[in-house]
Amino acid sequence: MSTCEAATLSKWFATPLGRDLLETEQRYFDLEVADVFGFNALQLGLPECDFLRANRMPLRGFTAIDGPVTFASDLRALPVQSGAADLVILPHTLEFSANPHQVLREVSRILMPEGHVVISGFNPWSLWGVRRLGARDGVYPWCGQFINLPRLKDWMALLGFEIASGRMACYVPPFATDKWRRRFGFMEKAGDRWWPFAGGVYFLHGIKRVHGMRLITPKWKTVSERRKALAAVPHKHSHPDDALAARDNGMAGDSR
Repeated sequence: MSTCEAATLSKWFATPLGRDLLETEQRYFDLEVADVFGFNALQLGLPECDFLRANRMPLRGFTAIDGPVTFASDLRALPVQSGAADLVILPHTLEFSANPHQVLREVSRILMPEGHVVISGFNPWSLWGVRRLGARDGVYPWCGQFINLPRLKDWMALLGFEIASGRMACYVPPFATDKWRRRFGFMEKAGDRWWPFAGGVYFLHGIKRVHGMRLITPKWKTVSERRKALAAVPHKHSHPDDALAARDNGMAGDSR
């Protein structure tokens, strides 16, 4: 269970390291949600950060336990009608939830078929994950329960999500000062090529797939198919006089 509340993660985004990450995530979400169309979009968590700003849906809402939200709710039991949302985004929502799998299950429930979900999360298999091991309890963002990417993909697959795209970011060690992050800036440029699995933050874009029923149709016979003709069955005569009488009847019929 998480030892910190997701609502105060926004305060960490005001730190130098947090601001750098916020800029990176804002660019990613702007790009991913810009061309997702529909009517209803919902952001779960971090209502202080508008990651839906580039989306053009008429109804865009924010929900969390508190804060500047459209409506307050427990993310494990959303007061939203099933199949009502076209887009749901989760910016670091899962790793600060007591039951991340249930949150993802709720996302699947409220999304309509072919609806989109976009997720960002901290990668435990990275230098950011190593930094988390030595952090004090309750310190953001290290107090979150980082979810590894293969596990998250398994959860999404079980819920019927197909991964449309994804990427890693933040390969530079999470130094607190800008000076040291600039010195290691070469790692950001080389990260995708040399250690693509070790970015400090990952992004996933999934689409909810609903498989339709397969109609079973009868095998209609083609016109060209030959029909079997009924062959005449000869009658057997048990007595010679019966055979002679049948032959005489046939000859009489021919003479008419």
